[in-house]
Amino acid sequence: MGGPALKDKPASIGLSLVKAAHQRSVSGRRVRVLSEFLAAKIPAGASVLDIGCGDGTIASLITYQNPTVSIRGIEFAPRPACLIECAPFDGATIPHPSASFDVCMFVDVLHHAPDAQGIARLLAEASRVSRRLILIKDHLSESRFDFKTLQFMDWVGNRPHGVVLPYNYQSRAQWNQYFSLSGLNVQDWNDQIPIYPFPFSALFGRRLHFIALLEA
Repeated sequence: MGGPALKDKPASIGLSLVKAAHQRSVSGRRVRVLSEFLAAKIPAGASVLDIGCGDGTIASLITYQNPTVSIRGIEFAPRPACLIECAPFDGATIPHPSASFDVCMFVDVLHHAPDAQGIARLLAEASRVSRRLILIKDHLSESRFDFKTLQFMDWVGNRPHGVVLPYNYQSRAQWNQYFSLSGLNVQDWNDQIPIYPFPFSALFGRRLHFIALLEA
């Protein structure tokens, strides 16, 4: 989900350099790995709503790997050029009828919710709109070191795009509580996602990332 554009010229130049370095070293591998892992969890022929789809890159790669899947997106701040069909939404209420998609997908979106209520609201909305499954890629924070590492990663990866960063990371126990309150059952959980190459994986990989498949 997006936010207002940066207006300070020197800061914008510096952030542009950070963005370019991140794109070269991390971003390409990230979208490739995540699209492969996410595509493997989506049933053939499923209709998918990508909530907070960004520029649609990951969704488009998923459909490339599994052409039987159809994906539409919604985004708080739609990008001028999105690789999938994308509609705006207010960041809280999903503008689709109940049970209108087979799968609702969040890729590094829920930790951008402003608070715990925001996460619970989005999960409840996804549960309403999905007929079958909810697919989540997000972060795990079990310690202050985890939090500071994720905070740095978030800033490098998202601040150049003007994304609002509340750093709302959750522990595994907290995620389980959200899932339970939303009536969601964990069908599959994977917290060993090889997003980063060695040696970066030793610091930025660990078990800071997870993909969860939930039954709605």
